[in-house]
Amino acid sequence: MEALLQKTGVVAVVVIDDAEKAVPVARALCAGGVPAIEVTLRTAAGLDAIARIAEHVPEASIGAGTVLSGEQVNQAIDAGSQFIVSPGCQPQVVEQAQAANCPVYPGVATATEAQAAWNMGLRILKFFPGGLAGGIPMLKALGSVFRDVKFMPTGGVNAANLGEYLAQPSVIACGGSWLTPASAIASGDYQTITDLAAEAVGIAQQTRNQD
Repeated sequence: MEALLQKTGVVAVVVIDDAEKAVPVARALCAGGVPAIEVTLRTAAGLDAIARIAEHVPEASIGAGTVLSGEQVNQAIDAGSQFIVSPGCQPQVVEQAQAANCPVYPGVATATEAQAAWNMGLRILKFFPGGLAGGIPMLKALGSVFRDVKFMPTGGVNAANLGEYLAQPSVIACGGSWLTPASAIASGDYQTITDLAAEAVGIAQQTRNQD
């Protein structure tokens, strides 16, 4: 998973209300070069969507986002999740995922939270909410202290600032829901999703080739 994050630089965050649309959304993202897909559990359709993608889109690396409890970790893994993402750093979530040998990326916004996660053995952390938690200046500060940690900024990241985030040495990838607009999912406009994914991958490749 770490190699995939480093290679693509982008994780698509998907909020889906209709599980029937999960497979075409996942295929559209993969067609655009973004196989790392985080389906959030913010909606009742989340687990079903994960299960459908896991079964029908083998080229995708499917994970569960907005995982808030150990019970949800188990449910997500049972549905086919290959990684777990959480908005905060909750020990039960981390421990449950680790016990299942499933990569887990808890959210941190402060040095205290990052230190707690570091002491749980974690070296890839979600930085959330990225924009509101201090953006790039905060990432620079955290990266200077936690030198063996890579961060995945999510929240406030978009095509306009993706390159700036990925240019930071401490950033392994960025998560974002801008790749899957609710309007595009609702209308079945999967080409727009593919185009947005391809644009993001292009930005990531250009940024990292310059480095």
